[in-house]
Amino acid sequence: MAVNPPRVVLLGATGFVGSAVLRELARMPVRLRAVARGAAQVPGDARADIEVRTLDLTEPGAMATVVADADVVVHTVAYIAGSATWRVSDGDTAAERVNVGLVRDLVEALRSARRDGPPPGVLFTGAASQVGPLEKEVLDGSEEDRPAGEYDRQKLAAERVLLDADKEGVLRGASLRLPTVFGYGPRSTARDKGVVSTMVRKALAGEPITMWHDGTVRRDLLYVEDVARAVAAAVGHTGELAGRHWLLGTGEGSPLGDVFRTVAALAAEATDKEPVPVVSVEPPGHAEAGDFRSVTIDSSAFRAVTGWAPATPLEDALRATVAFVADGEGGLT
Repeated sequence: MAVNPPRVVLLGATGFVGSAVLRELARMPVRLRAVARGAAQVPGDARADIEVRTLDLTEPGAMATVVADADVVVHTVAYIAGSATWRVSDGDTAAERVNVGLVRDLVEALRSARRDGPPPGVLFTGAASQVGPLEKEVLDGSEEDRPAGEYDRQKLAAERVLLDADKEGVLRGASLRLPTVFGYGPRSTARDKGVVSTMVRKALAGEPITMWHDGTVRRDLLYVEDVARAVAAAVGHTGELAGRHWLLGTGEGSPLGDVFRTVAALAAEATDKEPVPVVSVEPPGHAEAGDFRSVTIDSSAFRAVTGWAPATPLEDALRATVAFVADGEGGLT
């Protein structure tokens, strides 16, 4: 390891995305500070010099204690209040404190910690859905943002705080907008509460897989291990990425009916039973317009800067996810 390798601070190191990013960053020659409310699990084969910090970032002054000396900050903190992270009620101040307030705290902490040399890089994990429901299917990042739901409004507000600070010269900030992220790798340590893994659990339990539409709605599904590789690639390119948002995705929109039928077939292989049916049901009251719109992501701009590309075929990622869930999800809670 270099005499003075860069210090990378990972916020949200025990979350679904954050824990995968931790495993990927641990392979790099960096000084890595893994920050979360609970103790992050350090990979046994880590190349990085890893420091685990356990604290509640919403406490006053907490953010400054972990980011003041950072060369790069990776922000993956997610607000979790139930079965999913992407449903936020209007006026949910607890969600706003995490989704937006922590970015404000981060900016102020770095503003107060000005030092010689270039400002630190900050990578924020946003959401492709921040743009709002559109008639067009393929998104490339040039679209005007018109978020419809509270979660997306909060994510966009946080992103704007970050990019304003970039313009100010406080930091070099970039937002990585993620599509539908799913799945488990063989060393996963955090539970996936997303729709794909939820349907995997249902299929393995012998329950029908349900859809709120006829199955033709397409989603760009990005395997969590490929997300982690993208974030790790971005760490080495914060200067080129700074000042804007970037879309991540596979470039392929998969019809959810086909995806769920594949899940049913893979679960049948794992259980040696007949595949469960995939059926359409009436959508619940909390369904949003975006739930019924097809989305495919053109991530060519991000790929051109970083050299990243998703490496895991969808069926392989689904198979790995089914195997992990069938094995009891590794004792995850």
